[in-house]
Amino acid sequence: MIQTLGITELAIFYIAYFLKMYQQHHKGIQTNQLGKGNKAKRIILIEKLLNLSSITNILVILISAIFNTSIFESQFVRSLGLLLIGVGTSIFIIAMYTMKDNWRAGIPAKDKTEMVTKGIYKFSRNPAFFGFDLTYLGASLCFGNIILFIVAILAIIMMHLQILEEEKFLTVTFGNNYLEYKNKVGRYFIFI
Repeated sequence: MIQTLGITELAIFYIAYFLKMYQQHHKGIQTNQLGKGNKAKRIILIEKLLNLSSITNILVILISAIFNTSIFESQFVRSLGLLLIGVGTSIFIIAMYTMKDNWRAGIPAKDKTEMVTKGIYKFSRNPAFFGFDLTYLGASLCFGNIILFIVAILAIIMMHLQILEEEKFLTVTFGNNYLEYKNKVGRYFIFI
């Protein structure tokens, strides 16, 4: 039961992700800009490692879920994982919806986007990343094994490094407006 619910929640997460990419592609917007474009080598490296760690995480989650490799026998721990996947997926979907066509994966090389500070972005500067983090942590608890934990932590670290680069980009792009926003709203959530 937990295995089936976890796979369903993760399917919703990734279907939402790829539907958003498809929708934007249909409008002529290149959503996935990870490791692409004329950017500093450091940014390209971080984005490529983020992309690699995310893909690896998806594969390890799928293998772990299909073969039910959980080291946790406690239904409570695995159910907590389900809850985190559900909350993470919800936060991620709300963040994508709120961003509308300003949402990108990676720092846009030349696209002009607007700064979004409404909705869930009143409470978190990076709710989509926070949603990913919760989803990956939830999957680690739900389908937990050592390899999955390591891959999830690496992906979360790479997302954090990506956030740091995006903050530099947003400061240059939006100036004082972003700095004021940054001073009011937490990186992951108001209290974090």
